[in-house]
Amino acid sequence: MQTLAQQFLTKTEQDTISALVQQMEQQTSGEIVPMVVSASHSYPTAIIVGATVLALPFSLLLMPIVSGLFWLGSQNVWIFIALFITLYGIFYGLVYRFSWLKRLFLSRKQVEAEVEEAAITSFFTEKLYKTKDANGILIFISILERKVWVLADTGINAHINPEQWQGIIDLITQGIVERRQCEAVCEAILEIGRQLKKHFPAQDNDINELHNLIVR
Repeated sequence: MQTLAQQFLTKTEQDTISALVQQMEQQTSGEIVPMVVSASHSYPTAIIVGATVLALPFSLLLMPIVSGLFWLGSQNVWIFIALFITLYGIFYGLVYRFSWLKRLFLSRKQVEAEVEEAAITSFFTEKLYKTKDANGILIFISILERKVWVLADTGINAHINPEQWQGIIDLITQGIVERRQCEAVCEAILEIGRQLKKHFPAQDNDINELHNLIVR
């Protein structure tokens, strides 16, 4: 079964993006790394809350029906407990498995914090901070949360205001909403490439230091 990240881009679209990154990096010494992850966190609390919220009303609705079948009256607490435990287990599995269902129970504040932390962690684990001229830039897309982050190294931020990357984020986000994610990511890469070319033109001894695309 494909992950959310694998469903986000087809193999052909991944190849297109990777080729475009390679093309843009021939024009600049900067390193552009698009990264697509299925989720930034597992969100166990959201699964527990979702299972509880869904199991409780169904248990209350089914309690008088099931109690009546066993001639136990309409408000039997043991029937309620048995129903709740059973339904909790069922809904726990459903919320765990289906991302659209889990998304309903995510806290906006936690989502912001988790995606930011995952993006920063990826920036370091993927060694974007180790480029020769401190000019690596990460385009981080987290599918479950529907969030995009752009993180640039110190060399880039010394020339380009980090607030300018919000336009790139909006571009990709809108493209995802319109189900044209590949085109939107490519447009973002082209714009970032144009910006890097101004401040970090290609050099004769340039090498491709980082991945052209990461999907996981």
